[in-house]
Amino acid sequence: MKEITAKELAKKLKEEETLSIIDVREVDEVAQGKIPGALHIALGQIPERVNEIDKDKQHFIVCRSGGRSGKACAFLSDQGYDVTNMVGGMLAWEDGVEK
Repeated sequence: MKEITAKELAKKLKEEETLSIIDVREVDEVAQGKIPGALHIALGQIPERVNEIDKDKQHFIVCRSGGRSGKACAFLSDQGYDVTNMVGGMLAWEDGVEK
């Protein structure tokens, strides 16, 4: 599985105009804040909402600590998607700076 750190993703976000970031946390977690521009699809909804994810793009998957995003990456990768897990999740994200 491909991985990226919070710091690396923040750098990419600043350098590139459009990145596909998918936040797989639950609604109450996302309400506390998310990476600007991230699409929210809770982990449990991924199989039924997979058609909303463009197979022609690279996607960065985010959760609280990296576990659920890892599961989402495994599922999406099996479906033929180009996905990268953000290790450390939102716990490592602090305005794009690793804690």
